[in-house]
Amino acid sequence: MISSTDWLVVACYVALLVASGLRRSRRHATPEDYFLAARAARWPTIGLAMIASNISSTALVGLAGAAFATGISVYNYEWTAVLVLVFFCVFLLPQLLHSRVFTMPEFLERRYDARARTAFTVLTLFLNVFVDGAGALYSGALVCRVLTPDAPLWLLSCLLAGAAGVYTIIGGLRAVLRTEVIQAGVLMAGAALVSCSAFARAGGWHAVMTRVDPAALSLIRPIGDPAVPWPGLLLGVPLLGFYYWCTNQMIVQRALSARDLDHGRSGILLAGLLKLPVLFLLVLPGSCALLLFPHVAHADLVYPTLIVRLLPAGLIGLLVAGFVAATMTAVASMLNSAASLITMDLARRLEPALGNSRTVAIGRFSTAACLAIAMLWAPQLAHMPSLWQYLQAVLAYAVPPVVALFVIGLFWRGATAQGAHATFLYGSLLGVLMFVLNVVLGVTHIHFLYVAPLLFAADVLILVAVSRLGARANASVAPAALHWSSAAYSAESARLAAIPWWRNYRVQSLALLTLTGWIVYAFH
Repeated sequence: MISSTDWLVVACYVALLVASGLRRSRRHATPEDYFLAARAARWPTIGLAMIASNISSTALVGLAGAAFATGISVYNYEWTAVLVLVFFCVFLLPQLLHSRVFTMPEFLERRYDARARTAFTVLTLFLNVFVDGAGALYSGALVCRVLTPDAPLWLLSCLLAGAAGVYTIIGGLRAVLRTEVIQAGVLMAGAALVSCSAFARAGGWHAVMTRVDPAALSLIRPIGDPAVPWPGLLLGVPLLGFYYWCTNQMIVQRALSARDLDHGRSGILLAGLLKLPVLFLLVLPGSCALLLFPHVAHADLVYPTLIVRLLPAGLIGLLVAGFVAATMTAVASMLNSAASLITMDLARRLEPALGNSRTVAIGRFSTAACLAIAMLWAPQLAHMPSLWQYLQAVLAYAVPPVVALFVIGLFWRGATAQGAHATFLYGSLLGVLMFVLNVVLGVTHIHFLYVAPLLFAADVLILVAVSRLGARANASVAPAALHWSSAAYSAESARLAAIPWWRNYRVQSLALLTLTGWIVYAFH
């Protein structure tokens, strides 16, 4: 049971985090201030904020729990994120920053039409609230309930949501970024402490590597693996990663706040670099738990158990505070991105003459509404078999149409608005049908990492076919600035030739990819 000293540490840390967020909340005269921190974020802030939004309490609970239950193949979601982030940095970010959009659905409207924007807004809001927000609240409340067994899950979710909502509603993205930078450092330090303690108690690195089943320590799994089969790793995981890192408003909003393209790219590459230590900080401690606590009742309880059973008083409080704050920052990220979508993609389109003060007021009201919905749904996740499987499986059925529109639309100017509309409509219906057959009725038994590429292939066919069939009727072409072009790439090469090689983002990207390949090879 947690001591009074630990509770004092938790209370002080949370109070300081909220106060820090509120301190950055003084000036929000315009929507650009509130939703994009005045587009003035520097690269360290962007990178740390992206990681803090990603490595929330959901990841702390989910990654260690998945490693305990199915092996370290769960890390495939982490290292493939590096590949996706490099792609984002090289091909997509220049178009996003040049367009000066507030949201990713707004970018999709400029590429296609208003129907694509509306469809993507609705989908993103659903995923932000029911997957990102509710998942973070559930995982945070789960940790707190281990420490306070008598407290109901819904009450703990409400307390966590209320603490995050205070500074998010008042302060907008500027306050969120401030707290995320603080939280990223605390998370990394706390995770390192738990990892070192777990390895030390388990007998050291050699003991873990030799006593744990070799299959549980392998990243590349056979085709019949229930967690991450190798065809799913090649075809499914990158698709889910592309949605999360390149189109999810909660993540991309940090890059949209960059003061310029160089800061945006450096921030993205920093986030990619910080994904690599996750194997040692969050995944392998779950492997240690196989030796230390093999009879944990539920995989999602592994990381909380490591904290409570391995750390002394005081340090437990600091780690619990990190958990609580991780939940708060993840919820705050979701809230601000959801408010951006509701305000900029729905309210302002219904009333174009909306003033700055009313726009910010609507953003704050939207934040509170999304918070209430996430609080109501979070306790329901206790009925799911696994938090991590819930998070990934929902994306597999929902996001392939979005990935098809962004990827094909980025490189092929022939993709039309009518094709995008058909892709969203029929692709979403296919996703719902697959979900019903595969999950609800159990007629089919297709792994969700196979479902994602199958749906993606169908969506690409729909987009290409409808675009080509309607090309004559719709001769308008999307602006060249919204596409990647080899000419622009060559022009940039000339600019990069004039700067030191170590500042060249392409060299940095190559080095990051090389380091990633070395880690994957070492644990293949």
